[in-house]
Amino acid sequence: MGGVLVFWIGALIVGICVGVLFAFKGMSDPTLWRTCTILSLACCYLMWAITYLAQLHPIIIPKRDNLRIEF
Repeated sequence: MGGVLVFWIGALIVGICVGVLFAFKGMSDPTLWRTCTILSLACCYLMWAITYLAQLHPIIIPKRDNLRIEF
């Protein structure tokens, strides 16, 4: 799948966030519920995307043979 999966999941999360805008109309404080839900979805998506991309392209530490000069 590669990095394209990140964009597909991002589009899904945006769709869910748009649906959330209309879902909490009958509650006591809909602005608070919408804000909490959208922020939670955005934070979870960012954490997943960063972790997924970090595993997809890991940083490889170079091997250094001459760290100390032997006397």
